[in-house]
Amino acid sequence: MLRVLTLSTLFPDATRPQFGTFVERQTLGLAALPDVTVRVIAPVGIAPLGGMLARYRVLSGLPLREDWRGLTVERPRFVHLPGVGGRFDPAMLTRALVPVMRAIRHDFAFDVIDAEFFFPDGPAAIALGRAFDVPVSIKARGADIHAWGTAGPTRRQVVDAGCAADGLLCVSAAMKADMVALGMPAPRIAVHYTGVDPARFAVRDRAAAKAALDVSGPVLVSVGALIARKGHDLAITALAEVPGAMLVLIGAGPEQAALEALAVRVGVAARVRFMGSLGQDAIADWLAAADAMVLMSASEGLANAWVEALACGTPIVIADVGGAREVLEGQDYAGQKVAREPGAIAAAVRSVLAAPPERAGVARAAARFGWAANAAALKAHLAVLVAGGTASPCTQICTIAADGENCVGCGRTIDEIGDWPGASNDRKRAILARIRARGERR
Repeated sequence: MLRVLTLSTLFPDATRPQFGTFVERQTLGLAALPDVTVRVIAPVGIAPLGGMLARYRVLSGLPLREDWRGLTVERPRFVHLPGVGGRFDPAMLTRALVPVMRAIRHDFAFDVIDAEFFFPDGPAAIALGRAFDVPVSIKARGADIHAWGTAGPTRRQVVDAGCAADGLLCVSAAMKADMVALGMPAPRIAVHYTGVDPARFAVRDRAAAKAALDVSGPVLVSVGALIARKGHDLAITALAEVPGAMLVLIGAGPEQAALEALAVRVGVAARVRFMGSLGQDAIADWLAAADAMVLMSASEGLANAWVEALACGTPIVIADVGGAREVLEGQDYAGQKVAREPGAIAAAVRSVLAAPPERAGVARAAARFGWAANAAALKAHLAVLVAGGTASPCTQICTIAADGENCVGCGRTIDEIGDWPGASNDRKRAILARIRARGERR
């Protein structure tokens, strides 16, 4: 039995149901696998005197422990100090979690800590792994590397955690390159793609989907928080050069007032809808109705919204950042990568509207992003760490079949996969034998 303690400050709760739904979905997939049990710690940062602010008052009301869709989730509080660049968050988080994890250990002898966001989760997980003598895996998703990993107050903590972790995961090969550029060890980093729910995000009749939402004409959808990094201002400005199209923005955030003012300034306010934060079903409805999904982020790991749109058969017009090239590699019919410039965005959108690609073909571009494969790969990765191995140096996680020595994904042998740090081929085989004996697979 593989006992996993998942640590994530990015996890949904009753007040933020869309906060980290991809972490929730991945964790549910892992917990559903045979011979795996999972407990979740989803810490909540509260500022001193936070009760005076509405945001923190709401969070303070969350239960300290609850059953969340079949998962046992602990929601301990830690002290978050605003205005200091997050530098103290890992120490405060570690301090708060030691007694919580000591109590958990009484009835759940976890084998590994699975940190699902790099900051502050990663540095805290390293300290906690040492305290409880268990291996640690940390996953990089995007802003945790591009923001926290480059900011002066936190960069060193992010890099040190990456160098100390037993294994690292990231959402794209581009993200891996960014991590290596920061100084993290490439041999310990494996690409772990996100998943998409095909029952929810699927091709539908576009005309019927539009009718259900009471819209008509060309519809463009952009899914992402209303923050500067997502580039919604560029999409709004580009809309002026796409006559007759409607732009639907799904997400909430501090930039909404500025974006509304921009829409008025460029003369498209009547054609821009601000929907706020929506649930997954509602997002799927809009993506199924859209003629294109437009997202001009300044940085991404590999945006879930890209993959969800593709699964709906909706072509994407996206900035050439992060994993964009991986998503569209060899599948240019499914969308376009463009410069973050309104004229280029408008030209790409007009091109898609003039010659819409076949929807089933677009959906096939998302076929490799499945939650079942995501969960199996995560289980395999964590099992290797528990068995005493280290992460594979392969671009993606290699999975050794239980009845052989070849990766079931790439077909390579143990010799061809290369050296795991500090592991001879005999050592690799011994690790694999231990995993197989536990009913696991690498």
